[in-house]
Amino acid sequence: MNKAADISTKKLISLAPNNWAKWVTGIPDIVTGEILNTEFQWISRQSDVVIQAESPQYGKFLILNELQLRYTSEMPRRMRAYAALAEEKYKLQTYPVLINILKISNSEIPTSFASNFIGLRAIQDYRVINLWEVDVNIAFETPLPSLLPFVPILKGGENESTIREALRMLRADQQLNQLETVLAFFATFVLESTLVQEIMRWDMTVLRESPWYQEILREGQARGEVRGIISSIETSLEAKFGSDGLELMSQISQISDLEQLKEILRRIVVANTIQDLRNVL
Repeated sequence: MNKAADISTKKLISLAPNNWAKWVTGIPDIVTGEILNTEFQWISRQSDVVIQAESPQYGKFLILNELQLRYTSEMPRRMRAYAALAEEKYKLQTYPVLINILKISNSEIPTSFASNFIGLRAIQDYRVINLWEVDVNIAFETPLPSLLPFVPILKGGENESTIREALRMLRADQQLNQLETVLAFFATFVLESTLVQEIMRWDMTVLRESPWYQEILREGQARGEVRGIISSIETSLEAKFGSDGLELMSQISQISDLEQLKEILRRIVVANTIQDLRNVL
């Protein structure tokens, strides 16, 4: 199996934009229109999706969706910038939403940006949705096909039977079946990789096609080769194995060979236990 797939954030949201908009805004009678261009002068990000929407109460407005693999401290400032640029380009009020995928720590994630410089204030509120706090039944009952690939990391979605049902629904729809590599990637966070391989019925090397694995790799490379890959390894270990995973960092941080570090990052994806990684090291 090796599929060329459009598995961008835009593709995910476009599967059922009305249901997505109702979910992120809580407005039951909302109607979505065009998914708009997010090239804001010098800023263009594939994880941003701007939807034109309308409701009887609020009229026409924009929904700015930012789907983030892992929350970073830069996000409040970015949400302020993206909202302002969207409003400037399309001349409509904007409802910004930050959707965080992987839980990294127990620290509270802010829902606004605020600064006060020489007596001048800047404030931007935005909604925060943490996928690990979202009930898995929403994906099946609403329905929200955009959430099906994330079922393993939703609240209550870690069960094998639930993951199998999400896979069945993905494979039954031609528009959705390209997304199974995403489902498989997140399934490795909650099930043994051998079981994931059995469920998917293909070789686990296909996980390298997952956009979220590629995103982890790109994040590391963008931060500067060896140091960047080590940083990505650290956050991936914490996301998958918690504090037990971080215990390996003292050993990994001593490695300077780039290809060896990339191989460790790949092994984290398919590792069942911390002991599996210790054996690799």
